Amino acid sequence: MKNLLAFFLFYVGAIVCVTCRADSLLADQKVYKSTTAPDGIQHVHIEGGSYFFKPSRVIVRVNVPVELAVSVDSGVVPHSLVIQAPEAGIMVDEKLSPATKIVRFTPTKTGKYPFYCNNKLLFFMSHREKGMEGLLDVVD
Repeated sequence: MKNLLAFFLFYVGAIVCVTCRADSLLADQKVYKSTTAPDGIQHVHIEGGSYFFKPSRVIVRVNVPVELAVSVDSGVVPHSLVIQAPEAGIMVDEKLSPATKIVRFTPTKTGKYPFYCNNKLLFFMSHREKGMEGLLDVVD
């Protein structure tokens, strides 16, 4: 019985810690407005982690090539980056790792396009439902 009570208290404490960390991450959301580098490309770095993307909002210009450098904090939970906007010439579905991956595309239509992690463990909320999503804002 004591072991069960100790496990329960540990479990509740772990949930409280994760919830507090998630709240502090939400308060730290940043917007990144890209500029075109001398090579004619908009370079953006997106870092994923424990149910977050940083920055969570990225602004890029239409018809200018974009190069996303994406990575994830080291950890055991797998994450991905998905952007499904074929009408704008953007189709991304990458598994993330600590090693930076480069994703290239040229947005062909202005609009707001969500990006998210599509991972989900059986019987649990998806990573997107836990807040691992952001917005790619394509502007003139």
